[in-house]
Amino acid sequence: MIPSRRALLRGAAAAAAAVPLAGATAGSAIASSSASASAGVSAAGPDGHGVAGHGTAGLGPNVLVFDPSMGDAAIQAQIDSVFAVQESNQFGTERYALAFRPGTYNVEINVGFYTHVLGLGAGPEDVVINGHVTVDAQWFDGNGTQDFWRAAENLTIVPPDGLDRWAVAQAAPMRRVHVKGDMILMPSPPGNGWSSGGYLADSVVDGQINSGSQQQWLSRNDTIGSWAGANWNMVFVGVQGAPATSFPAPPCTTVDRTPVIREKPFLTVDRRGAYHVFVPALRRDSTGTSWAGGRTAGHSIPLTEFHVAQPGDSAASINAALARGKHLLLTPGIYPLSAPLRISRPGTVVLGLGLATLQAVNGNSLIEVDDVGDVSVAGVILEAASARSRVLLRVGDGRTRKNHAHRPTALFDVFPRIGGAVPGGTDVSIQIDSNDVIADHVWAWRADHGLDGTVGWSVNPAGVGFLVNGDRVTAYGLFVEHHQNYEVLWNGNHGRTYFFQNEHPYDVPTQSAWRHGSTNGFAAYKVADHVTDHQAWGLGSYAFFNLNANIYTDRAYEVPDTPGVAFTSLMTVCLNGPGGGGILHCINDTGDPVENGFGTYNMKSYSNGVAVV
Repeated sequence: MIPSRRALLRGAAAAAAAVPLAGATAGSAIASSSASASAGVSAAGPDGHGVAGHGTAGLGPNVLVFDPSMGDAAIQAQIDSVFAVQESNQFGTERYALAFRPGTYNVEINVGFYTHVLGLGAGPEDVVINGHVTVDAQWFDGNGTQDFWRAAENLTIVPPDGLDRWAVAQAAPMRRVHVKGDMILMPSPPGNGWSSGGYLADSVVDGQINSGSQQQWLSRNDTIGSWAGANWNMVFVGVQGAPATSFPAPPCTTVDRTPVIREKPFLTVDRRGAYHVFVPALRRDSTGTSWAGGRTAGHSIPLTEFHVAQPGDSAASINAALARGKHLLLTPGIYPLSAPLRISRPGTVVLGLGLATLQAVNGNSLIEVDDVGDVSVAGVILEAASARSRVLLRVGDGRTRKNHAHRPTALFDVFPRIGGAVPGGTDVSIQIDSNDVIADHVWAWRADHGLDGTVGWSVNPAGVGFLVNGDRVTAYGLFVEHHQNYEVLWNGNHGRTYFFQNEHPYDVPTQSAWRHGSTNGFAAYKVADHVTDHQAWGLGSYAFFNLNANIYTDRAYEVPDTPGVAFTSLMTVCLNGPGGGGILHCINDTGDPVENGFGTYNMKSYSNGVAVV
């Protein structure tokens, strides 16, 4: 039996969550920041300033900037100090960015929770790590299904043994990376446990990627030597070297070209030590990386044009800076906000470092973007921290006819979280009303486990995870889990989704508590009845009802039967034991049930009432 990704793991997760601060090691010191007790590591940089804090453009104590002149041993000690705090710190308040100036480093980087590893060069080849950049799961007995909230980007990795390990679950992107060797996506022995839900974009892997026990995976705009392995759904969009579509045996789904994308903005430093944020240009019908021909096309914005926020900054102070025309850089930490951040200027960039976390503490939303073009929101956790927010992030405000096709707003690595660390609730996690929006890697998570008092059917209520009212909205890597209404509700026309991963809520207490009209449960992905054009590729929906209460949902996917609506490579999985319940149909009233014990069901395609199995 293939185990549930997170089934029966709550106790272990809670025990691992509260991790005391590690003591200081050579070359490092543990300090307290304004938002949380955090490891503030300092050492002299080549410019005579400390490598953390105000010597790095005011990036704060939790951005550790390294230069080769510091020496590999000193750098390694600081990396290890952060990992000692973060390895199992699943619901802690500490946040870090480990930033490497251009050069070559002989170090090993283990990437723990809320740790963001980034190169500061103009391209991935500017920062070379002669060592591994690793995510493993030994903190959790070799089970990688809770390796959340971490990131690596804009690096070249040269693993000494030729193999890099990135055994991740949700909210753990790798972007803009060149791996000079092979890559494996599962934990190391002795566990060799499951990993689930990774994301690789704009990257090159010279050798083979072996998925191992990885359950679902999205690769977008990559170049790979080869691919080995498949479990439930492996999806490739615009990937050079991808395997051909063979779903469901093996379950690989390949879309040759990425229709519209621009890559996530990233922080750089020039030869004078000045910081900038580079914003890549829009690409259409693309394959491979944005940097295959040299430098990525786009434009650079000096950091002097940003408001560099620190934990403790209020919504009022940040909004005042945005109103003056500033962009926003969120340094690592927790930001309790009693009002939303309001983005009204086209082209505004909001960039988080170190999994910066915004908390709604007053029933408020967290980010509201006007119906304008070319906005970027990237690298943030959005946390419900009060009884009920109507929405956590909204783009636009009501239906509109405005066309933003030439300058679309984009969301990158945006991770709503309801419960787990703090109790809270929301009606909608992300709502998109504007047209032409791109969502590039979203994990909207209503927690199924966490710290005591933060998880329960009425403790962390969440309605719809991803609500789309706009037209021509495109999603790459859409992960939506455990919400209590439709997980995805798509009302706009001409929508496209490339990869969807879902789990229904685990903790449904009774069937009557999870029913609308005569329908049991809610579909994980609902396309509204009036929609005439919608397509999705590579979808997986899982059921694990953990109260042994015989809970069912009538269907995983619900769509209008019209020629313009088509789903390709879709599946359902049941992970219950006997008496748990399951999913009665895959899509609409079509497809066999998966129930009361492990089972999977695969469907090659569905459109206009016709299923191909």
